[in-house]
Amino acid sequence: MAAEAGGGDRPLRVIVKSFESLAATVTSTASATVDVGEFSHACSLVSPLFSSLGIAFKFAEMDYVAKVADLSEAAKRYSTLESLIEEDVKEDTVRNRGSHSRNLLRVKRGIDMVRVMFEEIIATEGNSLKDSASKAYTQVFAPYHGWAIRKAVAAGMYALPTRAQLLTKLNEDESSARAQMQNYVSASEPVIQYIDGLFISRDLGIDCLLRVASSYTSSLSLSLKAAPIRAKCRQPLKSIPQRHDLFPSLSPSVQ
Repeated sequence: MAAEAGGGDRPLRVIVKSFESLAATVTSTASATVDVGEFSHACSLVSPLFSSLGIAFKFAEMDYVAKVADLSEAAKRYSTLESLIEEDVKEDTVRNRGSHSRNLLRVKRGIDMVRVMFEEIIATEGNSLKDSASKAYTQVFAPYHGWAIRKAVAAGMYALPTRAQLLTKLNEDESSARAQMQNYVSASEPVIQYIDGLFISRDLGIDCLLRVASSYTSSLSLSLKAAPIRAKCRQPLKSIPQRHDLFPSLSPSVQ
């Protein structure tokens, strides 16, 4: 099967292969470094997954593609993700809009959203993707979006392709899709943790939900709900029930 070997007609398999290579790199040694070009190429392969989800994730596709393109361009100047962040730290531009470091975090959210969605698809039956996609969006993207975007995404969820339609686009059957999605979940997790570690080890912090509060100020009830989130962000990281408890405490994060 030439098509399968080349991967051109099996996009999910090409994505998995690239992320397995990245995962092998980040888990090889404690001082492992990731090539910016290799990382941006792997992430570029994920872009079609967003487009295959239709209008609900059109915003994510456009933003993701732009941020991956920035990292691809940055690969001409920086050899590793670590050196890319170090330069932003040196120039005090980490938190600047459009900085490579901020764009790296946004790309990380994109691959994390796909990871969560795949986990949900694997764990559920039925032909609808709405619950799986909604949970992935809510967990990964929603904390950084205002009311208008969240509302638009919620409406777009009704236009998602069916599970069968998605598998057709991926040229996989139910069994092979589950296997490949699980492979992606397993391969992407250490890559995501590695990127988190690059920021946390420099006391930059990551993705603190404190930023949710700024999106909720138009609604008194939602602003009140942000209070426990605000308190949680001030707690030591080990007390927050997420995978970042592998790392030291968070400082104010880079959005």
